[in-house]
Amino acid sequence: MGSHSRARRVAAALGFAGLLCAVLGVIMIVMVPSIIKQQVLKNVRIDPSSLSFNMWKEIPVPFYLSVYFFDVVNPKEILQGQKPRVQERGPYVYREFRHKSNITFNDNDTVSFLEYRSFQFQPDKSRGLESDSIVMPNILVLSAAMMMENGPMSLKLIMTLAFSTLGERAFMNRTVSEIMWGYEDPLIHIINKYFPNTFPFKGKFGLFAELNNSDSGLFTVFTGVKNFSRIHLVDKWNGISKVNFWHSDQCNMINGTSGQMWAPFMTPESSLEFYSPEACRSMKLIYKEQGVFEGIPTFRFVAPNTLFANGSIYPPNEGFCPCRESGIQNVSTCRFNAPLFLSHPHFYNADPVLAEAVSGLHPNPEEHSLFLDIHPVTGIPMNCSVKLQLSLYIKSVKGVGQTGKIEPVILPLMWFGESGAMEGETLQTFYTQLVLMPRVLHYGQYVLLALGCVLLFIPIVYQIRSQEKCYLFWSSSKKGSQDKEAIQAYSESLMTSAPKGTVLQEARL
Repeated sequence: MGSHSRARRVAAALGFAGLLCAVLGVIMIVMVPSIIKQQVLKNVRIDPSSLSFNMWKEIPVPFYLSVYFFDVVNPKEILQGQKPRVQERGPYVYREFRHKSNITFNDNDTVSFLEYRSFQFQPDKSRGLESDSIVMPNILVLSAAMMMENGPMSLKLIMTLAFSTLGERAFMNRTVSEIMWGYEDPLIHIINKYFPNTFPFKGKFGLFAELNNSDSGLFTVFTGVKNFSRIHLVDKWNGISKVNFWHSDQCNMINGTSGQMWAPFMTPESSLEFYSPEACRSMKLIYKEQGVFEGIPTFRFVAPNTLFANGSIYPPNEGFCPCRESGIQNVSTCRFNAPLFLSHPHFYNADPVLAEAVSGLHPNPEEHSLFLDIHPVTGIPMNCSVKLQLSLYIKSVKGVGQTGKIEPVILPLMWFGESGAMEGETLQTFYTQLVLMPRVLHYGQYVLLALGCVLLFIPIVYQIRSQEKCYLFWSSSKKGSQDKEAIQAYSESLMTSAPKGTVLQEARL
């Protein structure tokens, strides 16, 4: 009797525990999505109390700049009108360091900051040294010639004489370091003296001279503290809400973020839009596929075919014209009027005639497409590789002897890729707090509900089995009493019939 009472109490306790688990599981199913959302919003906004603030302020991800140069193999033949031949050299890899300064929180839910960048050469990751010599077009000479194409012949002859006096030619042989970070050129001093404000630089001329140990402009972005709907979006760049480089309001708009974080809770319908000071425009990437990076689910975003399409193929890009073949963007209006073009490396995703016009180009999606892998719940990049190419439009300009008989061609100068991937302690912290814990909560709610249902069945099963035992006991008891009665009746019958049976037996004997 005591053991039966104990079992009943245990069953009741388990049933009560199951009820609590089930109720808690239901509550979590209702509440957990909201809790996770609140935690994500709290940790991705630009606020000193958020988990991602230090990541935003001092980017812990190691970024690398990989530069590839197109070494011109036949400069003399090009001047004679032959097809250019180039050989890709590199990569020359630089560690890129970024940090924000002048961080100022404003009253309108925005924060302003300057982001400084510096570069450090990494010989162990490079295929070559900064002292390597590269033959490439003389951007200053050929750009100046193009600018004077429609000028008076007398001025062109003076320019030819000046170039000859200074020893300037259409092609130059410079080291990687000089091309990247600048070299002294007497032509720069003359231009700055007689044509002030033509160039943005006053000293050395180099393709990346403006980027090293400098900032990318004053960004003002929304923090998301008061108004989540505009989190990370750019409010102003250098105090303006739109640029004036292009020929349409749409192309001049500063859209998206500063290119470091995006709004959380992405879907495959989401896009990545950001403003690039180097490209002088906003860019939009589109969703391609789901993936996983170091155990973290990601969405991969890539450049659409229309990113550098010309206006005839994609009318919204008409504002970036004057355009040439599709797949290259004219950036002369934001690059001191030099005939420079931006594209994917090796003219990938561009009109095939561009790559066919230069020997040595081999576009392919594996090596030359760009992508960003984003954690869709937080909008934080996990792994990225942004690749762009800079090219120069060159041709023979009548009256400028240095241009010879150059046939019109878009000649690639170099292409570069900026890449970075989250790693180390930062990756572990991110995974634990923003991936693992939400996942534990997500699955925990269903485990609790399932466990609660199982425990609730225990007292029910116990009750059913108890009733079955009672029925069996009652049945066996009833049967036992019936048997006793039958035995007793049989015994009595034997007792009453015995004498008669005895007489008969004796008579027979």
